[in-house]
Amino acid sequence: MAVERLNQHYGGSHTLRNVSFGVGDKGCTAILGRNGAGKTTLLRCLMGVLPITSGAIVWNGAPLTALPSHRRVRAGFGYVPQGREIFAGLTVGQNLEIAASASGTADAEAAVAEAVALFPVIGQMWRRRGGDLSGGQQQQLSIARALVTRPSLLILDEPTEGVQPSIVSRIEEVISELSGRLSILLVEQYFEFARSIADHYVVLARGEVAVSGGTADMDSDAVKRFLAI
Repeated sequence: MAVERLNQHYGGSHTLRNVSFGVGDKGCTAILGRNGAGKTTLLRCLMGVLPITSGAIVWNGAPLTALPSHRRVRAGFGYVPQGREIFAGLTVGQNLEIAASASGTADAEAAVAEAVALFPVIGQMWRRRGGDLSGGQQQQLSIARALVTRPSLLILDEPTEGVQPSIVSRIEEVISELSGRLSILLVEQYFEFARSIADHYVVLARGEVAVSGGTADMDSDAVKRFLAI
């Protein structure tokens, strides 16, 4: 994926300013920055949830900018939003089955089984309502729901937020495993988590790309001065 000179305005605010970066066919790219830097706004623009003012989002050589969210999912984007946004009134099984069906996933039953294998705890709660799960269990369900669409690019917004350490460790293991075969775009406030699994990083500051590079220099002062660490 290539993001080219992306601009976005919200009301009178210029929230994203000429944002450009690329994401490879596999591996993990971390989007870092302080609160209000534009990280979640960027992901929502990539998914078509928010409109952009100018610029382009290119996927497999073709522009996606005009496509609605559901078309981007069918093109290969999987999305785990901040706050999880599961269907609280539906069971775990229904959450996964609806996502697989709506995305047009080939062999939906196998796709669901593969996602559950990564997070066995949600398989044990198959008939439980999503709203009755703990925060960490809901996050695992949210990630699994994105994976049943069999994405080529998995976009995660703050997957460790409000999650207990044991589940954070499992999420880290899953993302590390997945990054060997698909592309991951990760927004994360937990610096050590991001550094442990990312191959590349992009730091946003006031809606602009302040610095980017490989994780070998992610611990540098040039990066940390833009972060709340």
